[in-house]
Amino acid sequence: MADLRKIIIDDILVEVDPNLTIIQACEQADIEVPRFCYHERLSIAGNCRMCLVEVVGGPPKPTASCAMQVKDLRPGPNGEPPVVKTNSPMVRKAREGVMEFLLINHPLDCPICDQGGECDLQDQAVAYGVDFSRYREPKRSSDDLDLGPLVATSMTRCISCTRCVRFTTEVAGITQMGQTGRGEDAEITTYLGLTLASNMQGNIIDLCPVGALTSKPQAYRVRPWELTKTESIDVMDGLGSNIRVDTKGREVMRILPRNNDAVNEEWISDKTRYAWDGLRRQRLDVPYIREGGKLRPASWAEALSVAAGAIKGRKVAGLVGDLAPVEAAFSLKALVEGLGGRVECRTDGARLPARNRSAYVGTARIEDIDTADAILLVGTDPRNEAPVLNARIRKAWSRGAMIGLVGPAVDLTYDYTHVGTDRAALASLLKQDVSGLAGKRTLVIVGQGALSEADGEAVLATAQAAGAMSGAGLLILHTAAARVGAMDVGAVTEGGLPAAIDGAEVIFNLGADEIDVAPGPFVIYQGSHGDRGAHRADLILPAAAYTEESGLFVNTEGRPQLALRAGFAPGEAKENWAILRALSAELGATLPWDSLAALRQALVAAHPHLGAVGEVADNAWQPLPVEAMGKADFRYAVRDFYLTNAILRASPVMAELSAMARARAAQPLAAE
Repeated sequence: MADLRKIIIDDILVEVDPNLTIIQACEQADIEVPRFCYHERLSIAGNCRMCLVEVVGGPPKPTASCAMQVKDLRPGPNGEPPVVKTNSPMVRKAREGVMEFLLINHPLDCPICDQGGECDLQDQAVAYGVDFSRYREPKRSSDDLDLGPLVATSMTRCISCTRCVRFTTEVAGITQMGQTGRGEDAEITTYLGLTLASNMQGNIIDLCPVGALTSKPQAYRVRPWELTKTESIDVMDGLGSNIRVDTKGREVMRILPRNNDAVNEEWISDKTRYAWDGLRRQRLDVPYIREGGKLRPASWAEALSVAAGAIKGRKVAGLVGDLAPVEAAFSLKALVEGLGGRVECRTDGARLPARNRSAYVGTARIEDIDTADAILLVGTDPRNEAPVLNARIRKAWSRGAMIGLVGPAVDLTYDYTHVGTDRAALASLLKQDVSGLAGKRTLVIVGQGALSEADGEAVLATAQAAGAMSGAGLLILHTAAARVGAMDVGAVTEGGLPAAIDGAEVIFNLGADEIDVAPGPFVIYQGSHGDRGAHRADLILPAAAYTEESGLFVNTEGRPQLALRAGFAPGEAKENWAILRALSAELGATLPWDSLAALRQALVAAHPHLGAVGEVADNAWQPLPVEAMGKADFRYAVRDFYLTNAILRASPVMAELSAMARARAAQPLAAE
């Protein structure tokens, strides 16, 4: 680390890294400097000029604090620390002038703008602007862009901060947005009028400091001050992105990211952001019983009585779905195994070793990607399986990290070395000379597509061995939010899914909508949506979705995180753990808790690491014995990014995005 440099900011002496910019030094001194174009996760643009400060002894004009580093400041005549003023008359006059220019062409849309109430331009105009305007000329107007079904545009409001351009180029890895023209004719536009082909495009709405980019599905529905805000965890993939769920009454109106540098930084994927419209459609709100091939509504008392009658004296199997919280998986395991049955959470057939946490979670953390010098991807397409994690890999690549891929070639938004597509390519890595990686930080990321075939455990063992040659950390990239937590509580059966349901007369399906249950067993489905699992069910118990109950979720790196309830389930739907507790009483095998707090006490007592919310437990390295693999090419776990679970399949927005993605993939190429 560079030697610290002393600097005086508004009469406050601070010591900072000389490589910091003045605006970053001001933040360390808790001094606010307004800005529009500057963002700490994007490159420096220096074009809004709102962050002007006065450098004493420097040029007789204000300086853009985002574009000048502390090391470029000259000391005083006698070696005194450089002096910076952020609230001098020069600075105030400069900021008022900048704000006046920004508002020349900005329309007076505030009463109807969706950004109203949480708009940086509004806030800074009040704090740093003037209460009059000297301009009487007509305002310039701009044509609105069609960016697709997610982002609404009103480009006359744009102040050309270029945050959207820098995000799509640097973070999302697409090159479809840019700025054309000069002076008054300058405007943000897209290449050939294309819509955005990124599954992270919604983040530009958060980045836009004015109302030029807003949420199209949410347009004109609600004002920010009408919303109740709840911190929660995303379950659309295995990353465990930190989110904020905003509700109006009982209805979820939007989902926004929360900053967590160790997990998702401050980005979320588009299906995380826009899944909320699927929460209100195709919901199960009363119990149903199938009679004569048709489902009829029933009361809870009748449904639980039928369930108990079906289970008593019969062989039971429990299946844990991809969206179930840890508490529900723990309750189902206790209930079913107490009846002599078996439970399984690996419903996609993943060959994950049940009692080897270093093999089904790994030994690395998500933030290790930031400092990695070399990353090997095995059977995973992170752009579709975890877009936010893929953006992190892209950031490592942009800093010089080498990326290798074993699997079919795909567009990951960054360059990589394509090792091969099949198992033989992975096996060949065991014979490679890795002396060039000595002393470098390396990482192996293994996807679920590599582990869901018959030789999945052999693939995992080979990936472990290939990583061990260079001392690499291992990260298993899960696609199911519930998988790690369910494996942590032991909701697994030796032999996997076939062994769990072999000979079962009753299958208790806890939200597992990605599998087809063969005819024969009596199926009890407990879930939130009328999806594939409900279609096969003989008895349906309506349950809460992830925004409607408090629950623990363990992300792909093994970090327990708490999702808080943002609203209430519709109709007569109940929380998952409460349904299982009521059913256990009906069966005469009452579970030993009658509250969520008591359930969590039992859970943490049995599995102490789950009580350390927000922390990643260290996993002792347990290598698997290397065995022969098959010869087939790897296949990726996610085929349609937008329709991976029941909530997304109920969303009209996701259906439209899925159709657009298929159309783009099928576009014919012009003959050359």
